[in-house]
Amino acid sequence: MTYSQKRAKIFSIVNQKGGVGKTTTAVNLAAAFAAQKQKVLLIDLDPQGNSSTGFGISQSQRQKTIYEVLISECSAKNSIIPTNIAGLNIITSTVDLSACEIELVNIKDREFVLRSALSEIIYDYDYILIDCPPSLGLLTINALTASDSVMIPMQCEFFALEGLSHLLTSLDLIKENLNHDLRISGIILTMHDRRNKLTEQVEIDVRSFLQDKVFTHTIPRNVRMSEAPSHGVPGIIYDPRCTGSVAYVKLATEILERESQK
Repeated sequence: MTYSQKRAKIFSIVNQKGGVGKTTTAVNLAAAFAAQKQKVLLIDLDPQGNSSTGFGISQSQRQKTIYEVLISECSAKNSIIPTNIAGLNIITSTVDLSACEIELVNIKDREFVLRSALSEIIYDYDYILIDCPPSLGLLTINALTASDSVMIPMQCEFFALEGLSHLLTSLDLIKENLNHDLRISGIILTMHDRRNKLTEQVEIDVRSFLQDKVFTHTIPRNVRMSEAPSHGVPGIIYDPRCTGSVAYVKLATEILERESQK
């Protein structure tokens, strides 16, 4: 029996630049969605496996991962494991996934492998979040082809603007050639520091360029959020009152409200 007759909304969390808070965003939004009574699946599509580690899932527990799903050794349904948060499941990854792009090259319709794999569980969840690797290779293309929407965490610094421009161009190509329905859900401004004039200027520039595509709530720099993965829990569980946790909960609420209006 499926959880609901409503098809899950699939979000890819993407930025080709590392160190922008992509995985922190994926882990904490997934937890915040679950806390708001949504049934959520997080897919760790990064060979570093940081989302899996962020939920305290050891290497020995990662027997059936997204790698096995993509090379058709395991179904998506059989690779799912529960996290320590009610209503939130995960498909893990390991470093083995780094070989997957090479293995997929010779497969027919290689850009659609993930979308095909997710078809059997698409009605089992309210939201599926995909934590993409920090590149625009075949793994990320699979995620974008499978997704309804893209969320882009963006660090508030000058070079991020140039990177964002390149990413938006790539998304347009994916939309034109592989997934006509793909849309940008929003830009998430991360590592935000209101005391910093550059942060303020970057925010002004991004909001003037993309307007309502930029989420209202920003994510501040916060040490407690950085500490959380070593304890195997999302930041919003590790320290619910810290500024980072409060910001992610507000952001999750904003996203869910936007989705409910569509």
